[in-house]
Amino acid sequence: MLRLTLAQMRRSLGRLVAAGIAILLGSAFVTATLTAGDVITRGGYDAMTAAYGTADLIVPPADAPVSEVLATARAVPGVTAADPLLMGWGTFESGRRAVNETLVSAPSTPSLGSLEVVEGRVPTSATEVALPPASAERLGVGVGDTLQARWYVWPEEPVEQATAEAADEDAEAGDAAPADDDVQELTGDVVLVGLVEDPNNAWSRYGGAGLATVEAITLWSGATDPDDFGSSNVLVEVDGDVETVRAALTQELAGADVLTRDEAAARAVEQWGGGNVIVMVVLGFAAVAMLVAALVIANTFQVIVAQRTRMLALLRCVGARRGQLRTAVLLEAGILGVVSGVAGVVTGLALAQGALSVLSRTQDGVPLPTTVTPTFGNVLVPVLVAVLVTVGAALVPARAATRVSPVAALRPADAPSVRARPGRVRLVLSLLLTVGGFVALAGGVALARAGIAVDAMLPLAIGVLGGGTSFVGLLVGSPLWVPKVVSALGRPVAALSTSARLAAANTLRNPRRTSATSTALVIGVTLVVMMSTGAVSAQQSLATEFDERGPVDLLVLGTPGEALDAAGRDGVATLDGVETVAVSSVADVETADGRATEVLVLDAADAGVLRDDTAAEALADGRSVVPRWWSGDVVRMELQAADTAVLDVLARGGDRALLTPQAAQSLGIDEAPSALLVRLTPGADARTVLGDVRDVVGDDSVRVESAAAERQSDEQIIDVVLAIVIGLLGVAVMIALIGVANTLSLSVIERRRESATLRAVGLSRRGLRWMLATEGMLIAGVGALIGAVLGLVYGWAGAATVFGPVSEVRLSVPWVQLGGVLLVALVAGFVASVLPARAAARTPPVAALGVD
Repeated sequence: MLRLTLAQMRRSLGRLVAAGIAILLGSAFVTATLTAGDVITRGGYDAMTAAYGTADLIVPPADAPVSEVLATARAVPGVTAADPLLMGWGTFESGRRAVNETLVSAPSTPSLGSLEVVEGRVPTSATEVALPPASAERLGVGVGDTLQARWYVWPEEPVEQATAEAADEDAEAGDAAPADDDVQELTGDVVLVGLVEDPNNAWSRYGGAGLATVEAITLWSGATDPDDFGSSNVLVEVDGDVETVRAALTQELAGADVLTRDEAAARAVEQWGGGNVIVMVVLGFAAVAMLVAALVIANTFQVIVAQRTRMLALLRCVGARRGQLRTAVLLEAGILGVVSGVAGVVTGLALAQGALSVLSRTQDGVPLPTTVTPTFGNVLVPVLVAVLVTVGAALVPARAATRVSPVAALRPADAPSVRARPGRVRLVLSLLLTVGGFVALAGGVALARAGIAVDAMLPLAIGVLGGGTSFVGLLVGSPLWVPKVVSALGRPVAALSTSARLAAANTLRNPRRTSATSTALVIGVTLVVMMSTGAVSAQQSLATEFDERGPVDLLVLGTPGEALDAAGRDGVATLDGVETVAVSSVADVETADGRATEVLVLDAADAGVLRDDTAAEALADGRSVVPRWWSGDVVRMELQAADTAVLDVLARGGDRALLTPQAAQSLGIDEAPSALLVRLTPGADARTVLGDVRDVVGDDSVRVESAAAERQSDEQIIDVVLAIVIGLLGVAVMIALIGVANTLSLSVIERRRESATLRAVGLSRRGLRWMLATEGMLIAGVGALIGAVLGLVYGWAGAATVFGPVSEVRLSVPWVQLGGVLLVALVAGFVASVLPARAAARTPPVAALGVD
């Protein structure tokens, strides 16, 4: 049977090449999707953990003091380094220039650091600091120059003797004096020992960060010990087996959480709500890729095997048994699947590597690997999909072909009838699959949006299963409804010419052939529109979530209780890229459970400075806005400052509370405006505006935070993900075009006798070519329209399932992509008919009538 199978494959090499291309592209699509999924996951995780450097283990804030956690970690065998990740601020002056810089603790080893030293070295003492190049430029200093650090100490907290002596010396020199009865302002000389950059945008919210020792950050924050910071991660570097060290460290820390970088990233992602969004997106793409590849391969191979019915019958006549023929067909399908699947894996990896090479050169600040790393699953799964789908596609037509008696199969086939209708079994099966699938899809969306599920992945699993089932149901029933749609759209086309009328009639003469040809493009277009719609809808949903979590584009925070300089405020308002500026008071309040937090007091008239429209409407209605992490979705909340009051509130996803002036008055808050809330103009570069604002307020002791800069970095990562998706869409379009070309070409070959008859009764060669071209464009156009509608439905459902727990998802129509897909479909229908129509037109009618 193997020799017979190989001989049949050699004889049908031309037809098998068409199927092999479809299988190759299908497996390449699966490979590229799985590989892209790994890149998306790795890039997303690296972005979430950029502040941790390349630490092997992370110990989140625990009940034990940081110093105890550090001492315990450093004593565990296998731990080569352990550092706290502290963040603070420092004010540095040079002459009349000053900057307020975000500072993170200098690592003891490069692997535990998030900043890259581009000049000089890492600080090693409390009198050294490393700053970003932009801050050094604003101060007009370079590596080796001396700066003056300025900080404040509250008298009720003990101050180191050395610090007090330094303060006395500075006071005698006239450099500093007590700011008031409560706060002492101190200064000291520090040396700029290095310049650092933030390559992975770990501190983009603050416009970058500098490095200082733990002792310096503690001193400049007015504290006496790192434990006074309350909570900080501890980063651990391991030499040896990470899991072994992790188990030992967990035991030594009395069961405290010890996370790997991936687990820390997954936990950070899950804080967005609804489970690990990154993994859900990757699994969704992988599932769709496998489904679409399966459908395209099955559709193409079924047509090929069905066309070999007469040859199989001839083998039956010369003595072959049914089982032997069935085995030969399945063996042929298996060989074709393995060869094409392996070629597809190589092609998919090559495409992924090419795309990654381009993205890594063009996308600065996005953590991307330089090379693809094939995994066993990424190589094996596409080959298995190719083999199983190809064999499955050959099973049904092979069984049907071998059950036909040899004599009946060798007779000329009867001409198809316009009145022929698919059976009731197909109708019932199609309805069950379609209705049941859409019900499951709607259920998955409902579960995701309501947040009701045993596991966060359950809505995704239900949605993918429902979407795939309904789509298969539509394809199974396509002979029932596709010809009717083609007929409806073909009526105006038929009035154009005789060739167009014949083309419209041909689409109805064989419903199964029409539906098979159109289905190839339905699959591809559905995929393209679905992913485009899902990507655009998801992008808008994430933008809404960013607005909720960072409602203020840029925040300038001065010394609490001290009014900001009016010149600085006016200077910020006149900067390019600044749309609106509002002033606000800053105060500390406590929740009912004793947690202290920072709040901003914002008048309702200034609520337009907020990105979050819902929060702005709440302030206009007299309700304060509090972070959801305080106490969940509440409508009333007790807060305490100078006084205690129960406020009407709206819970949102931001980090700070926004109080109305009435709420501030009821809490006894009466502070001078010490903060600026800035809204940027659409399209402004957030990082540039952040630098400009720091230049304007550089002479003041202020902190500048930019949620817009952080959002811009996050959106850059999303743009990379979308670029990867667009690359996958390109492969999907190729699959769809190959599918159309395959099925239409085979359909034309199947109708050579029919075309010859038309030539014999007077149809010209040009008329025959235009008839086939019109038929191809009509079927392709209908397939594209159907695919566009289905793609919009599935795209919105997918986005709602994945991002429903995060925020409200609204249907967004990608009009540009939609128009491009429809245009490509019409061109593809025309191009797919050119070669077979040319061959049919050149074949003499007498020769064509004799075709076997």
